[in-house]
Parts: sequence; structure tokens; C-alpha cells
Amino acid sequence: MAPELTSLRSPRVVAARRLAKRSFRGKERRFLAEGPQAVREAVAHLVEVYVTPEAAERHADIVAAARAAGVPVLTATDEVVAAMSDTVTPQGILGLCRFLDSPFEEIVAARPRLVAVLAHVRDPGNAGTVLRCADAAGADAVVLTDASVDLYNPKSVRASVGSLFHLPVAVGVPVEEAVRGLRAAGVRLLAADGAGDRDLDAELDAGRMGGPTAWIFGNEAWGLPEETRALADEVVRVPIHGKAESLNLATAAAVCLYASARAQRAAGGCRSVTST
Repeated sequence: MAPELTSLRSPRVVAARRLAKRSFRGKERRFLAEGPQAVREAVAHLVEVYVTPEAAERHADIVAAARAAGVPVLTATDEVVAAMSDTVTPQGILGLCRFLDSPFEEIVAARPRLVAVLAHVRDPGNAGTVLRCADAAGADAVVLTDASVDLYNPKSVRASVGSLFHLPVAVGVPVEEAVRGLRAAGVRLLAADGAGDRDLDAELDAGRMGGPTAWIFGNEAWGLPEETRALADEVVRVPIHGKAESLNLATAAAVCLYASARAQRAAGGCRSVTST
């Protein structure tokens, strides 16, 4: 299988490389998903696939699925794929994808039961990992506020390991608007903070975690500012039973989301958001 893209100056290659910058991603409303897992999950959102001949043979199922969906698959040299890649060791396959974020209004109109709100999260790897945790916990949506990192940053996309394509994600929502909209939809707002006055274990033991819930997660270094904590219904800390100083953002998010998911699936399940 002779590569079709062999020059780094090819218009397709140049256009793909420009997507490393947020301004170009926003202008084109396109981003790159890298690696077999991401491309496999992205089929419904693909514009084109770029793959080395070796990777095309290794991941023949992905190539076949893309072609069955009417997506052009272009073979490229290792050098070309490496130039388009954001990783040190490219995996030989990339997908050019359309933006897929959902309007915040659609998320709240669906009456979600479990939502992760990323407020002031600046590290793209953490954002992608929290999105993956939310997906694994069965969350209905993720909201990135206007103070958070770009959802389509290559590191965010890669850290989500395909979960970006599984659940609705709203971006650029002011935190006040996110809180107002979710509360109007009957969702309880919990701010996750190590200095919270409520203990997660105590909340679970008291049976207060079974209803529709949105967890607000803050910055990796300094957490949530006071004005954001004040917007929540409660500020909840994850208890530290050992000698660890704290938990990192993604670990704390996983604990909180799974606590809510388990409570919602317990006897009686999640209460109806329309109940009185």
C-alpha cells in the first residue's frame, strides 16, 4: 500500500499541523484525535483518517469502520504522521474530527442525574482524565467553564482515551450560568474541596447522595475560589484516612463521581427531579 501523503508541504498536512494551535482549531472547528482507541471511538465525528500503511494493516478494523461510514482514509508516510502528531512516539493513525461540544441548554433540558463541572481546570491532561472518569462513572454530561482549558487540546483529547466521544460536553460556560441552569433543572450542586465542611462519607451515610448531583471541581493547584464555593449547595471534602497530604484532581473526581453513581443506583435509585 503506497502512501498517498508523502510531503510535509501537502495542504492537508499543513492544515492538520496548524490544528496544534487553539486559534486554528476554533476557526476551523476541527481537531485531531490520535491513536487507535480515539479514532475508533470518533467514527461518527470523523472528517478524514490519516494512517501509515503498517498501522492500516494493524488496525484494519478501524480503517474498515471509517470507510463504511463514508470517511476518506488516506495513507501517509511515518514522517508525515509524526509531523501531524502531538506525541513523541506516534501510533500511526490520526483522525481529523469535527467539534462535538453540546449546547449547555440541551444538557440541562435533558434533566441530567450526574454532571461533572470543571471550573478553573487548566491542565489539559487533568481535564481529559476527569472526562474519562465521568464517562466511566456513568455521568450524563461534563461542563467546562469559560475559565477552564480547551476541550480540544491534544493532551485533553488523548487523556480522555475516547471518552470525549461518549457523552455530552458543554464548553465555555460561565460558572454562574452553569450553577443557575443545573439548579433550575433540579440538580444539587456540590463543590469538591479539601477544606469543605461536609465529609463525603458522612453525606453517603446520611443518605443525601442519591439525588441528581453536579460536582464542581476546581484548579489543580489552588482548588476553588471562595466565590465559586459560595455558589454550591454544599462544599464536600473527600476524607483522608491515611497519611497522604491530599488527592490529585482526577483521583478526587473519580471518588466523588463514583460515590454519587453508587448512591444513585442503590435501593430506591435516583429521585425524580420533578418530585416534591
